[in-house]
Amino acid sequence: MSEALERRLQTLEDRAEIAELIARYGPAADAGDADAVAALWAPEGTYQFDDTVLDADGIRALVTIPTHVEYMRRGCAHILSAPRIEIDGDTAVAVTHSIVMLREGERWVGERVSANRWELRRTAVGWRVQRRRNRLLDGDAAARELLAP
Repeated sequence: MSEALERRLQTLEDRAEIAELIARYGPAADAGDADAVAALWAPEGTYQFDDTVLDADGIRALVTIPTHVEYMRRGCAHILSAPRIEIDGDTAVAVTHSIVMLREGERWVGERVSANRWELRRTAVGWRVQRRRNRLLDGDAAARELLAP
């Protein structure tokens, strides 16, 4: 196989692995599976939403906070758009939209609609999230900046 073809194949495999990693977040969060959520991040990774920054312990505990437990009790769905992925060697950036749907009676309501920037790195066990930033799409420029290339 030529070197150029090997690079192209590696890029395709990396893109597929990153997309799969991001796609696992919503189902893990909605199932309340703290281990599955935590496994997406590198051990020193962080997750920032608005002004809150979580380390590994915080990420693992995310599905047990009272707000999230109440969302699961009522019925919720964490839905992520397909990622736009840019790979640079052993690091990557993926950009997505996310929406947390919450059941209110017989209706589903978009409780939180956000911009997300996922910074990832290749580890010995595959791609992992190094840093995720999530901001509400409430008109603030900071959220739009997360969506920029």
